[in-house]
Amino acid sequence: MTRIDALLREARQRMDAADAELLVCHALGKSRSWLFAHADEMLDETKAQAVRELIARRADGEPVAYLTGSRGVWRFDLRVTPATLIPRPETERLVELALQRLPESGAFTLADLGTGSGAIALAMAMERPSARVIAVDVSAQALEVARGNAAALGLERVEFRQGDWFAPLAGERFDLIASNPPYIESDDPHLRQGDLRYEPANALASGEDGLDAIRVIAREAPSHLRPGGWLLIEHGWTQGEAVRALLQSVGLIEVATEQDWEGRDRVSLARRAPD
Repeated sequence: MTRIDALLREARQRMDAADAELLVCHALGKSRSWLFAHADEMLDETKAQAVRELIARRADGEPVAYLTGSRGVWRFDLRVTPATLIPRPETERLVELALQRLPESGAFTLADLGTGSGAIALAMAMERPSARVIAVDVSAQALEVARGNAAALGLERVEFRQGDWFAPLAGERFDLIASNPPYIESDDPHLRQGDLRYEPANALASGEDGLDAIRVIAREAPSHLRPGGWLLIEHGWTQGEAVRALLQSVGLIEVATEQDWEGRDRVSLARRAPD
């Protein structure tokens, strides 16, 4: 038999305290308040071993979101799996910037390219209930996760399509296109370290300079934007100048880069000129 507080101490010695508490709560199926109210309770060795296995996996770098199967983003929790990128706060900034460029009501059409778990598309659908939202991903496994998240949130009106970037959107135009594409350099050593080792490589890395996917999106976006429509792309904090140059090169206007909540370049945006 093992006391709960002893397991918590073990976990805190190997990871951040918040992660430790979250994993113990998840393993026991209990809330954080229950955990502290019952810290002196004893666990049988089967339950204690289940907790220790999660602790060991996290200590080895496996992301907490994959261990719990869930990640909080925007105003909801999403199911995530190793088939999907784990949503990050920077993507919430992209959603915020997109919403600022859309009226609160009206019939307009939005596209989310590389939707993964569905974070951008579902946030946009939740905040703009009259909008038509189409989410695209090349991965059938990711789309299965995203569809499940949409159903759990009552957002089945979001359309999911499989394909590479604009391929499933032939002939269609949008009022706003948003994307969090892969943007890490393919030889970046961080891809082989920590949490990133466990996330899908094709959702993280994109060529020698990390801009291969963004080049495709920038090149094809003008033909998929309605006059006056917006394109927003999340990117690495050192890539703002390069992404702006790509957007300018395809004739988009009002090109700018916005910062994340830590003051780093994170989202570049532009629009198609009105007719």
